[in-house]
Amino acid sequence: MQHSDETQRAARREAARLDAESVRGVALTWVDNAGLTRVKAIPTGRLAHVAGRGVGMSPVFDVYLVDDSITTSPHVGGPDGDLRLVPDLERLTVLAAQPGWAWAPVDRYDQEGRPYAACQRLFARRMARRAADRGIELRMGFETEWVVQRDGTCPWTGPAYGMARVVELSDYVDEVLGALGAQGVEVLQIHPEYAAGQFEVSVAPADPVGAADLAVLVRETVRAVSLRHGLTALFGPVVEAGGVGNGGHLHLSLWREGRNLCRGGDGPFGMTGDSESFLAGVLGALPALLAIGAPTPASYLRLEPSRWAGVFQCWGLENREAALRFITGAPDDPDGANAEVKCFDAAANPYLVTGAVIAAGLAGLEAGARLPAPVQGDPAVTGGAAVPGGATGAGAAGGEATGGTGEPRTGTGTARREAGTGPARLPRSLPEALEHFESSEVLREALGDALFEAIAAVRRAESELFAGRAPQQIADATRGRY
Repeated sequence: MQHSDETQRAARREAARLDAESVRGVALTWVDNAGLTRVKAIPTGRLAHVAGRGVGMSPVFDVYLVDDSITTSPHVGGPDGDLRLVPDLERLTVLAAQPGWAWAPVDRYDQEGRPYAACQRLFARRMARRAADRGIELRMGFETEWVVQRDGTCPWTGPAYGMARVVELSDYVDEVLGALGAQGVEVLQIHPEYAAGQFEVSVAPADPVGAADLAVLVRETVRAVSLRHGLTALFGPVVEAGGVGNGGHLHLSLWREGRNLCRGGDGPFGMTGDSESFLAGVLGALPALLAIGAPTPASYLRLEPSRWAGVFQCWGLENREAALRFITGAPDDPDGANAEVKCFDAAANPYLVTGAVIAAGLAGLEAGARLPAPVQGDPAVTGGAAVPGGATGAGAAGGEATGGTGEPRTGTGTARREAGTGPARLPRSLPEALEHFESSEVLREALGDALFEAIAAVRRAESELFAGRAPQQIADATRGRY
């Protein structure tokens, strides 16, 4: 925690600015291990005090479940203890769709002012610094998908991706854009998605912590605008069992001294060696990373083949069925080359996602990992045919590390293979993903025991909570919670 005079002066300036804009309350948020955004709110006049001293909150929220029941873990649980929530004043934002309110994400510290070991935002910051120590800057961005309903139903008939849906909800979409713009959020695109009443918005990339902050801000802005229009925004992985759900895809690119490492190299499709190794680390870790990015039993209702959800442990050029999709971008667009992780969804804590992906990527970088051959087409149909000539140069190796086995080897395990040939199917259930997570030395070291064990405890408890429930019961219990 910072108690410097400059921090106090900055907080007083911000409080005066908020007061001049008739802002009376500041929402201080963090995201728990179940993926829910929790809050403590303060009057604007308390901002200077809280910026220096924080506001109290129990650590037990790190073992809350999606239904607000509570489990326990070896390091976190029970009624004892207190933390200090310290707002990040650089992220302080006046909320356009909530008159009288501002928002700031928090970092969490103990009562002695030491970083709290299980703080997810500090974890993401720590991993970003670890990458920076290797001379790598990560630029990341989340896609936000949601389904909008009125009184529990979706009365709009516009087709998937259709202009008719924009016309039907023109005022609503306009206000979403207006509110995000007023908050300084740069929107890249917004459009109808596949399912009835479903939309997606993508925003400009940011640093890993900033990208996670934006994911929270975008979601709460969409929620607020929806309510102002008499609508409900549902962000859960599945709204209707058997239907297409809401993804939370993560885009990322690696940079060094202003150069995009995802292009201009001699690796697959122009990747540099560092970019290939990083992405190979992410690909190899996906079975374990699913416990972070697909964190609820509802997630596995969404992860079905042939739905562009990325359920096979493979990568491909512009392949929307691959769990890891690589995009080269236009030749004259240096920012365009990036990778997309498609198997994550909107129930995930975005700070855990960015931090864990960096940890897995850095492990691949450390090991000199190489990507297997890229996959073309839908692996559920083709069996995972490789792209001719796709894996060039260093990327032609069959395995991630030495040995050429074709199996990713970054210390995080590999998902079971389907019968026959082709890429492995990623875990089909949360318990299966948790198995991979708990055996991941890479993620345990990066997260630290306190945060690692709290995540595992929440995943175990939610698996038990929903055991034996029908798919639609799981969807109904989770779709409106995130």
